[in-house]
Amino acid sequence: MNPLALSHVLAATGAELRGELAPETTFARIERDARKVQPGDCFIAVRGERFDGHSFVADAAAAGATAALVSRAWTDTQPEAPLPLLVVDDPVTALQQLAAWWRGQLPDLLVVGITGSVGKTSTKEVVASVLGRAMAVYRSPGNLNTEIGLPLSLLEVTPDHRAAVLEMGGAYAFGEIRLLCGIAKPTIGIVTNIHPVHLERMGTIEAIAETKAELVDAIPEGGWAVLNGDDPRVRAMAPRSGGQVLFYGLEPDNDVRATEVDSEGLEGVSFWLHLGGESNRVRIPLIGGHAVELALAAIAVGHIAGMALPDMLLGLTEPGVQIRLLVMPGPNGAQLIDDTYNASTPSMLSALGLLEAMNPQRAIAVLGDMRELGELSEREHVAVGRRAGEVADLVVTYGELARTMASEAATTDGRFDIGPPDVKSFGLEEREELIDYLLHELRAGDVVLLKGSRGLEMEGIVEALRREADGGSREE
Repeated sequence: MNPLALSHVLAATGAELRGELAPETTFARIERDARKVQPGDCFIAVRGERFDGHSFVADAAAAGATAALVSRAWTDTQPEAPLPLLVVDDPVTALQQLAAWWRGQLPDLLVVGITGSVGKTSTKEVVASVLGRAMAVYRSPGNLNTEIGLPLSLLEVTPDHRAAVLEMGGAYAFGEIRLLCGIAKPTIGIVTNIHPVHLERMGTIEAIAETKAELVDAIPEGGWAVLNGDDPRVRAMAPRSGGQVLFYGLEPDNDVRATEVDSEGLEGVSFWLHLGGESNRVRIPLIGGHAVELALAAIAVGHIAGMALPDMLLGLTEPGVQIRLLVMPGPNGAQLIDDTYNASTPSMLSALGLLEAMNPQRAIAVLGDMRELGELSEREHVAVGRRAGEVADLVVTYGELARTMASEAATTDGRFDIGPPDVKSFGLEEREELIDYLLHELRAGDVVLLKGSRGLEMEGIVEALRREADGGSREE
């Protein structure tokens, strides 16, 4: 993060300084986790659903924080503080004001904002890797896309960066993405798709689409909206852009288009790329059914930035660009496909498609709950269960919602019309039993897909299986 001068923080936020700080004081970082505070940081006390950061001000002081950004209401209840305080009405609002001020210091920065129901983080990675072949690029770490995470990310952008690629919003409420766009001022906005993810919070898929369209609304004259033209709800956002529009996808009326797509399993995917009146046969090392969409979105942005196709394709080969569907050795000679990052119906079906394309001796699908689907939950779990029954020889489910997948898979004709697959279900309280079952069940020639919603923390199951494959112990 850029060192921030005290004077700039005070001017941007209107904070009241309580305590003694030299006028020339600078803060190394703004940090919200007291456990990660380092000497020279400014600790920001954020009140969340489970914790109130004000409870950790003393811990931040002990760790060497120079000051703490706190709420006025909290200071009124404190007899004294262990470090200087920057007092504001609301620390989160102050953080947003500070990030907006910093964005204003970078007028030439190309900001690419990305939203959508599925694939935001993967799209961010491929776009940043492509642009990185032509310029210095900042990409937000992980999935920091909230009213807190995005400002913290933006404050890490330096004057040496020519572009920043940022996720924008889980879209839990109307106005969230509009707020983030007001801070980051995106020049290019990408909308990946609209699916019934977070339906429990938003109520209808139309409401979900409306929240995502807030990014398109924010695109200025001279900017670009990059839209998945194969998704009717995304395509319908085009008239809302203040700038130009570029559609990508597989359908004939897209500006950046792929045809004759061939999966090459773990080697990636090849297709004819149609762009700017030219057609080229390309091959990329990304795997999974979503790989082509990711590549097309990144190529669209590279095209807007004036990049040559060979440079863009090199960007798609960068190490680390594949953050989903990671293939690794498993116990007893089995092979694991780790797609535990998150889960929705489209991403589940995409991962099952890869499992099918690999055509292993035995295909095993370990599938967890898909959450926040609202009234569509049962229907979506049935659809995934049916597809799992078609693809896998063994379906193992994790969680109560996922039992619907198991029931559906058990009645579906399996691979090569050999009848329904074997099915085994585990509840969330049976995590260790699930791990033990897989350790004893897996054998050489198996390919195992593991996927479920983020809240299940299924990456811990993958790690337990990997430790066994590496010859480690469960207690390490």
